[in-house]
Amino acid sequence: MGGVLVDLDIEDCKKVFRQELGYAGIDQIIDACHQKGIYGDLEEGTLSAEDFRSIVLAESNPGTTAEDIDRAMSHILVGIAPHKVELLKRMVGKYDLCMLSNNNPICLPFSSKMFDDAGIPLNEVFRKCYMSFQMKALKPSEAFYKAVLADIGRPSEELIFIDDSQKNVDGAIAAGMPAVYYEPGTDLSALLADVLEDESLRVEGGC
Repeated sequence: MGGVLVDLDIEDCKKVFRQELGYAGIDQIIDACHQKGIYGDLEEGTLSAEDFRSIVLAESNPGTTAEDIDRAMSHILVGIAPHKVELLKRMVGKYDLCMLSNNNPICLPFSSKMFDDAGIPLNEVFRKCYMSFQMKALKPSEAFYKAVLADIGRPSEELIFIDDSQKNVDGAIAAGMPAVYYEPGTDLSALLADVLEDESLRVEGGC
């Protein structure tokens, strides 16, 4: 989801945590692709949203609320570029789409609303969404990909996984799932048109 379809702004998120909440530990738990510490635990489903908020509140400015934490978390999400919305619309019904995401119960409602507002609700575009906090496993772990492969139940040659982290791509390949690296900011439609050999996926202004 993040980095491939939803554009991210890690630094803005960190800025809000530091300057508005006074939470200095944000640099130790947020990373461009692989979260650490309590954020990683939140995304792996081993720490609840309530416990995550409690830990952050204990180290934030007096008067900070749980709602402030959720708002700060949402600053990591920028939005979905129009050409990616068009790309997904072209793929729906033609390809069997699944979402594989390292995600958490705080950010997911915000990102889901972005898909709703763009006219491409997650439950209408994707056959199934595999969220790390629900699966109790994180990309690039073998357990994550093996569970997805078993659930999808299709031969690996019928699959292709796209991710903006080379570690996640390498992990998928090692687990038997064909994968391709997507560099954020480049033309996703061109990448998919080339990989799938489907020129109908090219979207004007795709960079």
